[in-house]
Amino acid sequence: MTPETVLAVGQKALELTAMLAAPLLLSALAVGLLIGMFQAATQINEMTLSFIPKLITLAVAMAVAGPWMLRLIMNFTQQLISNIPYLIGT
Repeated sequence: MTPETVLAVGQKALELTAMLAAPLLLSALAVGLLIGMFQAATQINEMTLSFIPKLITLAVAMAVAGPWMLRLIMNFTQQLISNIPYLIGT
């Protein structure tokens, strides 16, 4: 296994991680921004106000993007397992 192969597999894994995290992080960011603007406009400084909407948003995002995320990670794992003979050099 060459260093280039290790770097290529690691790069693909990091790209996959970013793709899997993006829908959840972006939805939580959007809801947090909206709630922050609401809190700034109404001067309500309750820290727990954003928790429930973010939790609901993450659950919805996971339900919507979950099958796509599962398909991505399954394809990556299947490719990685099927390429084991080529990766170890036999």
